[in-house]
Amino acid sequence: MMMTAARRHDKRVGYIRVSSVEQNTDRQLEGQELDKVFTDRASGKDTKRPQLQAALDYIREGDELIVHSMDRLARNLDDLRRIVLDLTKKGVHVRFVKENLTFTGEDSPMSNLLLSLLGAVAEFERSMIRERQREGIALAKKKGVYKGRKPSLTAEQVKEIRARLAAGEMKTVLANEFKVSRQTLYTAIA
Repeated sequence: MMMTAARRHDKRVGYIRVSSVEQNTDRQLEGQELDKVFTDRASGKDTKRPQLQAALDYIREGDELIVHSMDRLARNLDDLRRIVLDLTKKGVHVRFVKENLTFTGEDSPMSNLLLSLLGAVAEFERSMIRERQREGIALAKKKGVYKGRKPSLTAEQVKEIRARLAAGEMKTVLANEFKVSRQTLYTAIA
């Protein structure tokens, strides 16, 4: 059996990442026909994201991974290049919709340069955003208007938790009841 020049992908796998639970994922791969989609609601600071790992385990030779943009797959150039190179070595095509780029493993030096340049630009943009956030917070603190994050537990709740702990209730049970992590509970009662 002969393969045709227009090679059909076995599966079209989508990967979506948003930074928080509240963010909407709809726009990322809108209009793309996909066989399977993996969605992470986590920071892209590293590659330790459950659905990214599941997608990488799932995808096979002949499949195509489709991602909205490079910064959705990885936040730094090293991770981006490693993921794309690992996938293309397995025979997987990687397509970035926003950048209109597809990497196949048979890429030209120009394609590899574009991957590195656009990945570096995305990483630079992220570092500039973090720098502006730090500057804005420092300025707000100087003006006395920065309040920081609202505490997870009110003073009244902390008082109730202390009383219930003194009565012998378990910290883990209380943390679950008040919908906070155990560390948050330990910090609040310290």
